[in-house]
Amino acid sequence: MKDDRQSERGFRLLLQKYQERLYWHIRRMVTEHEDANDVLQNCLIKIFRNIRQFEGKSQLYTWLYRIATNEAISFLAQKKRQQVASLDNDESHLANKLRADAYFDGNEVQIHLQAAMEGLPEKQKLVFQLRYFEEMNYQDMSEMLGTSVGALKASFHHAVKKVETYLAGVQID
Repeated sequence: MKDDRQSERGFRLLLQKYQERLYWHIRRMVTEHEDANDVLQNCLIKIFRNIRQFEGKSQLYTWLYRIATNEAISFLAQKKRQQVASLDNDESHLANKLRADAYFDGNEVQIHLQAAMEGLPEKQKLVFQLRYFEEMNYQDMSEMLGTSVGALKASFHHAVKKVETYLAGVQID
């Protein structure tokens, strides 16, 4: 009984420290607030169920981010399977969705950055987000994603070049 209370208290402390960071990590991957909340809830359930299996071979936040990343990737893959080929998935649709989102407080530059990131291959998008927004170092990313540091640096470099090229062609009001 005491062990259960300690586990619950520990989980609450973990949530206090990481929930917002995990939300924004997921949000940048799935774009929409409602989707991010759904993915976050699934992520938190997985963390709660599996916290006792955490072996400490990596840092706790690396383990948490791996779970969040995998949940977001699974969500995106499922969403992609459910979508029929649609002309709605263009930049103007994304920009309109972000402008209408009460939880998105970004400006036009951020909307264009999101649109640029949407055009990246999944791996490059993920590496770009982890490095640019989370400021995660390559070693932690390597442990989290099971990819070499060199490959991650190459992915980030290619992503940055593609984002720069995209933004260079955008007229910002």
